[in-house]
Amino acid sequence: MVELFGILLITMVFASTGLSANDATGTVEITHSPLEGIGQEKGVMRRDPSDIIKVGDLYYVWYSKGKIAPGYDATVWYATSPDGHVWTEKGMALAKGEPGSWEGESVFTPNILVAEGKYWLFYTGVSRKFEKGYNPDSKIGIAVSDSPDGPWERLATNPALKNSDKPEDFDSHLIDDACLIVRDGKYWFYYKGRQLGKGPGQTQMGLAIADHPQGPYVRHEANPVISGNHEVLVWPQGKGVAAMIGTTGPKHIKNTIQYAEDGVHFSKTHDVKNGPWAGGAYRPEAFTQSGTGDLPKWGVEIGKAKGQLPFIRRFDLVAGE
Repeated sequence: MVELFGILLITMVFASTGLSANDATGTVEITHSPLEGIGQEKGVMRRDPSDIIKVGDLYYVWYSKGKIAPGYDATVWYATSPDGHVWTEKGMALAKGEPGSWEGESVFTPNILVAEGKYWLFYTGVSRKFEKGYNPDSKIGIAVSDSPDGPWERLATNPALKNSDKPEDFDSHLIDDACLIVRDGKYWFYYKGRQLGKGPGQTQMGLAIADHPQGPYVRHEANPVISGNHEVLVWPQGKGVAAMIGTTGPKHIKNTIQYAEDGVHFSKTHDVKNGPWAGGAYRPEAFTQSGTGDLPKWGVEIGKAKGQLPFIRRFDLVAGE
């Protein structure tokens, strides 16, 4: 049995067909537990895990791996698991881009889309070397494969989304952290962005939509769709979309679940206690358009411990009245 760091109670009330601002109130609390295979390892950094997919009898996750705590000198690796607790690291999925390119210094913060019989690996890239006073210049690219084990081919049209050319836009400085769902026959690409002159605590969430997995992705006119959040975790919730917000943003949205029936105009449904740090969830309905998506029950996140580089651990949600 995996040892839990803390067993926390959970109180939730929500409609069985999905959250809404009118019928769901409560507090979500989360437990955290170590993982085998991609957990703490001396001298190794693993962070920024993707959402989790299941292919056959195995769960798959992708993540940043390197030797320094930030993700700005990393490559993308992946691991598989039969149970979500014991993982086997399979190897590098995506190397850094060509020297001097937009992704030449690091590729990190991956996420996955399954569509049209293929696997689409979204990832962030930067061109500048990490050093004191670092100012990231991130953009998001896509690689595609016929198998979750690769090999992965970068799209010639990369980057799929770059920071806005308009200084007044919320994402004029950088973009990062793709999270995909399929909705209304289109590909909904949620991401975080930061405006020129703003700090990390002023990061917000945006949305871009495409007719095809490879794009082109067009920003939504309502951007930013959520006025905070440094990590992007969204999922289909009934007929709508829900998002888990961490510790960054205006006070009224911090540590909450937000819901939007239209996927754009979000409002609070739950408070979240002890939520995941940069979590990636198992979201079995993310790409199905089933209309039956529900609150994710588990996932993986960045773990931290004194004197240790970031590592990956598990989180679980338990529902009760």
